Amino acid sequence: MKKVFLLYLCVLFIGLASCDDFLEEYSQNQVYAETAQDLNELLIGECFMSAQRVYVSNQGTMSTTGIIYNYPWLHVMDDDSEEFLVGEVALSVASLRNVLGAFHHWKSDPFSTLENKQYKDNDWERFYGYIAVLNSIIYRADELRSKEKDIELLDKVEGEARFLRAGYYFLLVNIYGKPYCKATANKDGGVPLKISEVIEDKYFSRDPVGAVYAQMVTDLKRATTCLENVVPVSSLRVSSAAAQALLSRVYLYMEEYELAVTAADEVLADSYDVLDLNNWSAGKNVIYRNSLETIFTQGGNSIPVTFLNDSVSPWNGDDRRASSYQVSDDLLACYDPSDLRRNAFFKFSAKTRATLPSKYRTWNVADDKEQVGEDFLIRLPEVILNKAEALAMLKRDDEAKIELQKIRSKRFKAADLKPVIETGEDLVNFIREERRRELCFEGHRWFDLRRYAVNSIYPLSRDFSIKHQSYSYEANTQTWYVDGYYELNSYADDEAAWIVPIPNYAIEFNKGSLQNEIRPTRDPKRD
Repeated sequence: MKKVFLLYLCVLFIGLASCDDFLEEYSQNQVYAETAQDLNELLIGECFMSAQRVYVSNQGTMSTTGIIYNYPWLHVMDDDSEEFLVGEVALSVASLRNVLGAFHHWKSDPFSTLENKQYKDNDWERFYGYIAVLNSIIYRADELRSKEKDIELLDKVEGEARFLRAGYYFLLVNIYGKPYCKATANKDGGVPLKISEVIEDKYFSRDPVGAVYAQMVTDLKRATTCLENVVPVSSLRVSSAAAQALLSRVYLYMEEYELAVTAADEVLADSYDVLDLNNWSAGKNVIYRNSLETIFTQGGNSIPVTFLNDSVSPWNGDDRRASSYQVSDDLLACYDPSDLRRNAFFKFSAKTRATLPSKYRTWNVADDKEQVGEDFLIRLPEVILNKAEALAMLKRDDEAKIELQKIRSKRFKAADLKPVIETGEDLVNFIREERRRELCFEGHRWFDLRRYAVNSIYPLSRDFSIKHQSYSYEANTQTWYVDGYYELNSYADDEAAWIVPIPNYAIEFNKGSLQNEIRPTRDPKRD
């Protein structure tokens, strides 16, 4: 085995784009870092998610050679989205609906457009590219401890690197691996776990889901120690609270409920606070970078280009067209009429009054300093909900209700706020619905449904399914009509479709040692 310690070089090899001025700093262009400052610059330049500039001034299209946005398909597989179709848009156009349609319909090959053209999954390559650099930074930080004068900076760099590595493995295993099942996690197929800085002369296979989660815990616990005295300059950099917040999520997924409560309490002891929607007014943003709710954010925001308006720019002289996605009626039905989130979280399209997500800045403003990256976002309400769910699972119902009301008191007028009366499994289901209402379009719903399905205490009913309507176009009337529906069955009955396949280029490179479960062919049903 040839040992080569790589830093910058390994990223150049796979051609990943570096983080732009989203962080307003630049990467260290040295192959081998000699100081903590070198590592810090390398971390900033090559390990944070890149932020794509999205100015929603036209009907956004996606190149079928590979999506530049970070996993936009994550938002169209669950029950929070529906297709948004107005006017005819040819399948040859790389519109959002055409490119992501196979994900929305849970087809056997999701990386195929509705015109049956293949495109590349860039996310697998991105994540492992980041991890390769992070492995080397973590290794080199340990090497420098005996001679580095700026130990505080070295701790900060190592802490951020370990947080990011845990974060990328969290995404990898929850996208490409099986959900964490307490009884079978140590044998269920996850993703390749590579934490060494050494280039290994071997082919990789899936490591168990349990092993990947164990590494996340190790990294996040070390990150909290390294970042204990760090005060980040903004939510774009990692704090000890961010590491504890992600740790509370990881423990919740693992059903380590006492530990999830402890990690959440560490965050709740900090100075973050829930935004009071009683003080919100139309036109203001709900989620922004310097909000007291925002603990950490990185990457871009694919929501504005996945859920497009129907009056963005002309399609052949006619702007009353849309070929993308909208908020599902199923999600909207979850909100009480007096819930302030109904107006704060959503907006209507200009022409047909379809409901679209509106929690974030729209990215119309160049270099907006309040933009957040929805791709990887941690907010205080999630931490509170993590704690509430863990408490309910521990049968500490009264404590769970107190946590819930910390959020709900800021989401209803005082006169409309009702007490939470549910107990036991009903309370757990209420918290799950509250999680859906609060965290919609932040990348949680798909992962949550997967973990609910395998929960050892209150698993999702085997009768659970998601239905997405199938449409046909009537040229004479220039209208779309429903001609059936696609159905995703429960995880127990439709397991492979709940797992995104590892891309072919990774399977081919590893000579078949990586394998995907076969996803079934899925055609629309017609009652």
